[in-house]
Amino acid sequence: MKAVRILIVEDDPAILSGIEYYLKSEGFEVYCAESGEKAFRMVEEKDPHLLILDVRLPDVSGFDICRKLRSASRTFPILMLTALDEEADRVLGLELGADDYVVKPYKLREVVARIRALLRRTYGEFSGGRDGRQFLFGDIRADLDTMAVQKSEKQVLLTPAEFKLFQKLLTNPGRVFYREELIKVLYNDESWVCDKRTIDVHILHIREKLEENPQKPRWFLTVHGFGYKFEQ
Repeated sequence: MKAVRILIVEDDPAILSGIEYYLKSEGFEVYCAESGEKAFRMVEEKDPHLLILDVRLPDVSGFDICRKLRSASRTFPILMLTALDEEADRVLGLELGADDYVVKPYKLREVVARIRALLRRTYGEFSGGRDGRQFLFGDIRADLDTMAVQKSEKQVLLTPAEFKLFQKLLTNPGRVFYREELIKVLYNDESWVCDKRTIDVHILHIREKLEENPQKPRWFLTVHGFGYKFEQ
């Protein structure tokens, strides 16, 4: 992909300038916003491929920004920046539609590794090679070629990470996937950037969007001690 556009939303000038400089040196086209208000404006003006989003901002929280963007059907990957001791923030961010997170303090090389992994799975692997099959189970219809998912004829918005897991389980009905396998589905040979809790949160979010009763799922099942499977 040429001229990958990245929007950084961060109110700390030192952190912002450091990330901006490093990403530009890696060949990315970088835009910056120091507030939620400017972030929304930049999303409309620049149409970024990826968003780096700090949780703590002066006018609005990163959680609110994430929620509003997903509600507005913005599906570009979101990488959240969270504090070291705020595990609840990381989980909440994933539940609201973020695709990954980086814990402060972090190394810029790690940030770039996560960015490239998100870009590959969102734009590289999804850009071609799909089998084009359509799936229908219950009141859910999925077209893997167009990445369209409907429930009761209403569109369901899945984040890139959620869709990748959804596709893997859907196309292998009955097969049990270990969490470690699902991590590799998202990150290929860079599975070190994700932990098992991330998979659990993404599966929970899929259930909340597609299952009638997410607490007692019909389709996307937990196999205790192992992982998950899709049962039709």
